[in-house]
Amino acid sequence: MCARVLQIHSDDNVAVALSTLRADEEFLDGCYTQSPIPQRHKVVTSVISKHSPIIMYGVTVGRSQRDLQIGDCLNQSDIVHDIGQYDLENRPTPEPWQPPNVSKWFNATFDGYHRSDGQVGTANYWIVIPLVFCENRNIDVLRRAFEDELGYSQHSTYRQQVASLVHSYRNTSSPLDSQLIPVNHDRVFQNVDGIHFLTHQLGCGGTPQDARTLCGLLAGYLHHPNVFGATVLSLGCENAQVSMLMEEVHKRDPDFDKPLYIFRQQSFASADALITQAINDTFTGLEKANQMQRSTAPLSKLTLGLECGGSDGFSGISANPAIGFTTDLLVALGGSAILGEFPELCGQEQSIIDRCVDLNTAARFIQLMESYASLADIVGAGFEMNPSAGNIIDGLLTGAMKSAGAVRKGGTSPVTAVLDYPEYATTAGLNLLCTPGGDVESTTAIAGAGAQIILFSTGMGTPTGNPLAQVIKVSSNTLLAKRLSDLIDFNAGTIIEGHETIESVGSQLLDLILAVANGNYIPAAVRMGQHDFIPWKRGVSL
Repeated sequence: MCARVLQIHSDDNVAVALSTLRADEEFLDGCYTQSPIPQRHKVVTSVISKHSPIIMYGVTVGRSQRDLQIGDCLNQSDIVHDIGQYDLENRPTPEPWQPPNVSKWFNATFDGYHRSDGQVGTANYWIVIPLVFCENRNIDVLRRAFEDELGYSQHSTYRQQVASLVHSYRNTSSPLDSQLIPVNHDRVFQNVDGIHFLTHQLGCGGTPQDARTLCGLLAGYLHHPNVFGATVLSLGCENAQVSMLMEEVHKRDPDFDKPLYIFRQQSFASADALITQAINDTFTGLEKANQMQRSTAPLSKLTLGLECGGSDGFSGISANPAIGFTTDLLVALGGSAILGEFPELCGQEQSIIDRCVDLNTAARFIQLMESYASLADIVGAGFEMNPSAGNIIDGLLTGAMKSAGAVRKGGTSPVTAVLDYPEYATTAGLNLLCTPGGDVESTTAIAGAGAQIILFSTGMGTPTGNPLAQVIKVSSNTLLAKRLSDLIDFNAGTIIEGHETIESVGSQLLDLILAVANGNYIPAAVRMGQHDFIPWKRGVSL
């Protein structure tokens, strides 16, 4: 009989339906469904008494609200969030990690942009950022002035469409033109992959910590290996002062020497004067950036971000473990990875404690988890509230159940460092970064910690991208990969179908990463101009 369900761990008392099951259908030897089981949802595989733990991935993911029988469909009303306890002080001595076979990539390299601080970019960007929301209007003026004329607009076809409609409207005596009016979008600077304009709603008001945190995040973006240089707009009187920004920059790189043009609006006679000077200096910076050439770098220079969004009931058994295997391959080759989304590590504390390289690293992880949970409690929230409506509809019924699948993006390698937002990753191996579970806030933070490329798993589809990190979308199922092919770069659904293994798919993902790092493949989010940027305001987001 072809496998209809997957029991992930031998201790589990529920299994995942790999396809929709009919009522009274045999799903395991001698086991029959009590009712229809939708694909991705959970079917009970052994009797579970009321108030007893529900086990998936070998850990507690909830507690039963009623007596459950073999073959029952697990519904949201049947389960309440619950997690196992963790013990920091008595953690076992970590066993030596057994890395995967990396002989295929042992001598592999990529062609990237070498920076003077030793980092290597997989792209070559110029960024334009405000220190305060008051400058968002000026950032937008600069964006409209630069993008189209330099050939970086991803929306030239839509401009052509509107131009044709306007032309037709003004010439009503002639029929509607069937041909779009051409718009010149040739790239002026061939060695500059883009000029990206960031806006946000922070920088003044709030607390001193808010201003310092924002400056730390922006400093990470300036220090990022994919950035050649930047234009910064300041009003002048905001809390997030230029001096604070530069303090944070020099924490990350005491010898920072990238081209950096800073403009304080209150020092100019008019906004027009500010914009005029910013345009001239930025253009000069772009000319310098265009002189950069790619050259060979080892894979140890890669830092991979790990993210998920729009997860479904298959994410934890296809896309996420495949990403985890890719992570292990890169770590074994001397590279780095950053796993965030601390609300989605809830319930996985003990497994992470056991993987930390030392007790201090484990203690910092627990301190950040507990501090974050306390901040969430203050505003009437909690990690158990992390699953979205879409997650629940697709079978992820509790925060712990979602976490048990999400953590698999981090593979099996030791946790070498634990970072608080917005710290920058400097340690090879797997880094944990305290970020919220919201995908845009988290990808914003992971890029600010230095990830050149982000592997992003999704089961329902999301367009999320980032201005600096090249985001590769990995689908958990084949239907999504086909239906939203403009958003998805890679299909891990072949694992669900039994056509490929986690290891083979993870290996293919590493090959795709190298294609992106070499500039030979442009991810869908980059092609679409999906440059999402939302700084995290601490304690108010899950």
